[in-house]
Amino acid sequence: MNRTVRTAVSALAVAGLAFGLGACSEAADKAADQVDKAVTESYEVTYEVTGTAVESIEYHAGDGTAMQPQVESDKKPTVPWTRTVKLHGIMPPAVMPVSTKPADLTCKVVYQGKVIKEAKGEQAMSGGCVAVSPVFN
Repeated sequence: MNRTVRTAVSALAVAGLAFGLGACSEAADKAADQVDKAVTESYEVTYEVTGTAVESIEYHAGDGTAMQPQVESDKKPTVPWTRTVKLHGIMPPAVMPVSTKPADLTCKVVYQGKVIKEAKGEQAMSGGCVAVSPVFN
């Protein structure tokens, strides 16, 4: 009787391991698909900046890499200012305005008509608007 119980428990353990490995394989496949998507998919965002006395606006424009995006700059821009750019993969959308009057400064990152990041006043000036790539959402 003891031997039969051990055999049954061993068989159940092997079956459980097989099901667990199958689930791990599915998770690995899903992760690989997300990595492929993160590298190849592109998306558009629109940056918006409002306020007064805006000296410059720096923003990720889509060139470079996700880890080292090329930053473009507009000096003495006319506000309200908007710019639509195409970014790639996990490259974060980012816009960083500089103003001599940060109290009324606002920046936004808009993706598919929805604001995914917004900052006002000192927060807009000190950190700008940096969002997570919407490719993962």
